[in-house]
Amino acid sequence: MNKTFFSDHQKNINALKRLLPAEDIFFHAFSLISGTPCTLVYADGMVNKGLLGELVLRPLENLKFENDGGMDALKEVLRRELLFPELKETTELNGAAKEVLDGNALLLFGDLTVGFIVGTKMLPVRAVTEPPTDAAVKGPREGFIEDVKTNMVLLRKRLKTGNLRMETSRVGKQSDTAVCLCYLEGIVDPNLKTEIERRLQTVELDCVPDSSYIATVLTERKHSIFRSVGTTERPDVFAAKLAEGRVGVLVDGSPIALTVPFALVEDFQAGEDYYISPFMATVYRVLRLIAVVVALILPAFYLSSQLFKIQLLPLGLTLTIVEGTSRLPLSPSMEIFVVLFVFEVLREASVRMPKYVGSALSIVGALVLGEAAVSAGFLSTPTIIVVAVSGICLYTAPNFVETGSLLRWIFLLVGGSLGPFGIVLSVAFVLYYLITADSFNVPPLSPFSPIISSDLKDSIAKYTMYALNKRPRLFNSKNKTRLKRK
Repeated sequence: MNKTFFSDHQKNINALKRLLPAEDIFFHAFSLISGTPCTLVYADGMVNKGLLGELVLRPLENLKFENDGGMDALKEVLRRELLFPELKETTELNGAAKEVLDGNALLLFGDLTVGFIVGTKMLPVRAVTEPPTDAAVKGPREGFIEDVKTNMVLLRKRLKTGNLRMETSRVGKQSDTAVCLCYLEGIVDPNLKTEIERRLQTVELDCVPDSSYIATVLTERKHSIFRSVGTTERPDVFAAKLAEGRVGVLVDGSPIALTVPFALVEDFQAGEDYYISPFMATVYRVLRLIAVVVALILPAFYLSSQLFKIQLLPLGLTLTIVEGTSRLPLSPSMEIFVVLFVFEVLREASVRMPKYVGSALSIVGALVLGEAAVSAGFLSTPTIIVVAVSGICLYTAPNFVETGSLLRWIFLLVGGSLGPFGIVLSVAFVLYYLITADSFNVPPLSPFSPIISSDLKDSIAKYTMYALNKRPRLFNSKNKTRLKRK
């Protein structure tokens, strides 16, 4: 099949109909006063028909033109008569078909061997609202949405500099999804940008409906339970990470933006930390870290102390546990496994079900089911309290919930099998893995391992903005200074 336009109007239409046989692709044919045939090709529901009629069809209705000056003269007349600002030419049939599928309109004029792409795209998108997964008391309320163009505008609004680069490419053999690579020229490490570009070029997927597909491609250790690509729904956080020297990725159809490199300490940070006092930000970060450690270790410690080292618990607590578990039909191991399993099921069900049903399900599961199980002598109160505290503590770091849930099960299994020694061994193994692993030459435990003293000022502790006058050394930024002191 010919890849370029023919010099025959009908042949061009037939070729496009073979490329676009779907019923929602409209071919609107009309003629000028001079008799020149024209055709508008567009996808129904994806174009602004009002603009298409006012700025394209209406100017062409009364156009009188005699093709005496050749193709160049005809192109010049069309550029002058068409009032739409977004107008470009294409000579490839496949390229024109992709533009139509992307939501633009295609104008075929007479026997010209070029098509005119008219930017009348009007896709249905939701309004810019506060991100549901990252709400904050202080700070901006805007969040990314599923339209990549809108997300690019939200980013440009916060980084009004010519150094901001947004390079768009197409990924997905069938979906042809727009992927935007974002970085600040002169700040980002060129080697990092080149490596991410290379990995994006290796994507051979048929469909890319969400940014998580791209995150999988960018991840070096495919089977690791620890993520190596950061995610955010907040434009202010995304812009701040680019200013540190990171590279960001926006994917059309997804409100989740990606940032690389990523360090584990970011899971204990929140965008709101930068809008409150450094002292309170440090307190909240330490609180999140302690809460996550409690969430991971508490169930395993409770089980191992019952099975192996009951003397690890205070005497009063020991007597309470013995009194509550003496008549239970289940062993301590089976009991805590059942409670934790029910908790995970309730969490999953409350997330997947509609909001008004999910909240009711959580109340029924937490109050009615728990109270009934204790009253019936099937479960003990201490076990329910331990699992509930562990679950609440884990949600202080929302982005760490998936990894934390899996680690909690691992610690529980090892602690129930080997006792306190098994817990210590598991923690040591996880720390060893985090120390030896890296992604884009950034260790997950940085800036603690290896220790980078200057980067510690914005890790668990949060210093004042004047103390953060240098960009993180971890990202090897070309421009080290981000705040000049007078």
